[in-house]
Amino acid sequence: MTPSESGAHPLFAAALEELGLGGLHSQVRRFPDATRTAAEAAAAIGCELSEICKSLIFAADGVPVLVLMDGASRVDVELVREALGVAKVTRAKADVVRETTGYAIGGVPPFGHRTKARVLADRSLLEHDVVWAAAGNPHAVFPMEPKELVAHAGATLVDVRERTS
Repeated sequence: MTPSESGAHPLFAAALEELGLGGLHSQVRRFPDATRTAAEAAAAIGCELSEICKSLIFAADGVPVLVLMDGASRVDVELVREALGVAKVTRAKADVVRETTGYAIGGVPPFGHRTKARVLADRSLLEHDVVWAAAGNPHAVFPMEPKELVAHAGATLVDVRERTS
């Protein structure tokens, strides 16, 4: 299967090739309905919500940072702020997400971005043998072992999951 046939966004397909992960093209799953949210992706794949890897862009003192989080959890921005040692963390606006990553919200993969940003990965991802992440568009996902995903993303492992009381 060629990169263009895999369903992955061309930028992400090129990143897979550059990283020596061309074999992943055959594992990309494309769905007719959007998998923009973690819930949509989990339903389409038939996996647990926590087996989805969300790629979320935040602004840390105005600088984009990528946070990888399991699909069943929410990011605690105060914990992200502490982990980064910055004054303020907010969700990045859609135009910043696209400018930083090269992808639209709902299709941002965990690596293969247009620009290099700092990456944090919540430890909750490591609770699974395999997680599913966006392949650059809202209709395609790919599976990967969490430790490998964290390594390819160049992420720092942190605990930034919002605690439920």
